[in-house]
Amino acid sequence: MKKKNITILLVEDDQYLGIVVRDYLNLNGYTVDLADNGTKGWEFFESKKYDLCILDIMLPEKDGFTIAKMIRAKNETIPIIILTAKASMEDKLKGFKIGADDYITKPFNIEELVFRIEVFLKRSQNNSFTKKIYSIGSYIFDYQNLFVELEGIKRNLTQKEADLLKLLCIHKGEIIKRDEILSSVWDNDDYFTGRSLDVFISRLRKYLKDDPNIEIQNLHSVGFKLDVREI
Repeated sequence: MKKKNITILLVEDDQYLGIVVRDYLNLNGYTVDLADNGTKGWEFFESKKYDLCILDIMLPEKDGFTIAKMIRAKNETIPIIILTAKASMEDKLKGFKIGADDYITKPFNIEELVFRIEVFLKRSQNNSFTKKIYSIGSYIFDYQNLFVELEGIKRNLTQKEADLLKLLCIHKGEIIKRDEILSSVWDNDDYFTGRSLDVFISRLRKYLKDDPNIEIQNLHSVGFKLDVREI
């Protein structure tokens, strides 16, 4: 059974793997467009609306990092999953800094990929059942629509950025332990995911930097705390 209006862009140059992933996602109800090089993947993205992108890194013509950066420049909220054999910490952190939301290293369990896709989509669908608007100092944070706003200027967030900021808002003024954040937002608490959490915290600090009364404190080896000083 097709999942209503869920369309995924898959960019993978390994013909066998690309077909296997596409067909498995089709069997799970998703509509998938498969591109076998970076240029074609970008052309697909520009010509059609997608709900999620899965990108290999080592691609002909345009590599996955380049495509991820181009996609993020055009759409700041669409989930991007990096699918690659490049397993170094440097490459993984580069993907997150560019704007990827998740990272799966080959070889992988295809059921894990489906699970991660469903996590992103479920969070989007559940937005209507959660508190939508938060006040953070001078900022307004709209969780459902994925943006923070200051004096009429909006900054769009990815789903994972919004999930992390929401968790900090719910526990404003309280210490949230690292493992609790990782389990809640990333669904695991391994070493690499812990490093990616630091990247996402840095992004949120950048987005909220124009209000000096807002601080996301890092309690070394313990966790984080969102502090908002009253004025």
